Amino acid sequence: MDWLLIIILLIAIYGVIAWYIHRKNLFPDHIVFYGPIMAIKSSRVAFLDWFRHFSTFFRLYASFGVLMVVIISVGITVLLLISVHLTLIFQPEPTGIYAPRNILLLPGVNEYVPSTFAVWFAFVLAIAIHELGHGILSRIEDIKVKGMGALLFVIPIGFFVEPDEEELEKKKGMPKIRMFGAGITNNIVIGVVCFLLMILLVGMAVPTSQPVIQGVYQNYSAQQAGIPAYSVITGINGVPVATIDQVSAMLNQTSPGDTIALTVSNQGTAGTYNLTLTSWPEELGERNSGFMGVYYYSGSAVIGAVQNSASPLGFLMLLTVPFNMSGDGQFLRILAFDTPATQFYSVPFGQFWVLVNVLFWSGWININLGIFNAIPMVPLDGGYILKEGVERVLDRKGLIRYAQPIVSVISTFMIVMLISLVALPYLLHL
Repeated sequence: MDWLLIIILLIAIYGVIAWYIHRKNLFPDHIVFYGPIMAIKSSRVAFLDWFRHFSTFFRLYASFGVLMVVIISVGITVLLLISVHLTLIFQPEPTGIYAPRNILLLPGVNEYVPSTFAVWFAFVLAIAIHELGHGILSRIEDIKVKGMGALLFVIPIGFFVEPDEEELEKKKGMPKIRMFGAGITNNIVIGVVCFLLMILLVGMAVPTSQPVIQGVYQNYSAQQAGIPAYSVITGINGVPVATIDQVSAMLNQTSPGDTIALTVSNQGTAGTYNLTLTSWPEELGERNSGFMGVYYYSGSAVIGAVQNSASPLGFLMLLTVPFNMSGDGQFLRILAFDTPATQFYSVPFGQFWVLVNVLFWSGWININLGIFNAIPMVPLDGGYILKEGVERVLDRKGLIRYAQPIVSVISTFMIVMLISLVALPYLLHL
């Protein structure tokens, strides 16, 4: 059955169930509606009190998180300013990463974020971890939690925690700031942990030494003969070969204009292609031997690129993976997407690459969600942290009346920056 039909069927079933519950007013203490979205909530949140046994640890953890959030808030503000400035200078077309659909990290809507199990699992996990952070720190800071629950639209699309508004309003300074920053802290920490686990896991994969054709050069003999990508070269002129070095050694004995019979295996099917070799392209260097017009897949280079990402700069490279098709970014795409290249590794267990994908997207979405929420703009967590910080500083100076206008100006400025990133590529090409 077509996936679109399955999705339509699931939405229809959800709609019927939601309509019936809403019309009959069933389970009013546990089910509420926000438009078409059904929320299941519970007031049984006593388990959050268990974390109060470790109050000192969680306060230190959250205080460190607040420092991290402040650094991220400043950094993301600077990056937004630079991005808008560069957009004005280079005036990119409203396509690719500049297309409006790609601004939001919605699986299946953003063309760089696929709608797969790994992505949806990571999406739900990130939201749950974020809200759990708010719930735990609310209790650590003696703020009552009235309830918590999940937003449903066929699947869980969000979670929420309901702190007591009156008690929250009474809190001032760091207790309140720690509570607001806890969700971001959880996302960043879990994201980093997922990336580290992924890097360690990929280190267990052993790449093949076989000569795997990753692709072919346009207008050369391999492309003209129709050799498919991700084929394994098994023989030349009837002589078996098992490594790239063996292939190179045989080709070094040829000259442009020679014809060879290249035997390859693709998805278990063998085929032989007659190729007339050409001269090497100038950009690949001067060589006297014949050129087939293929380039090889290097599993060892992929493993090396993954291992090199275990650093702050490497983590930044990981965050570019869905959009990056060049350099190490191309090598790292196996972490995020289902590619034919996974067949060219020996792995310790089945579903190995599925777990790698889950860890990658869990890291990627958690970190991006944390960064987004750190933007100093109400109603994001970063905006509430900014608001509380400004109020406490100005209150000590007797200038509390200026707090709200200052926060409003900063929030409005950030909104303008975000809208500009979407609108400018269109406006500049009218």
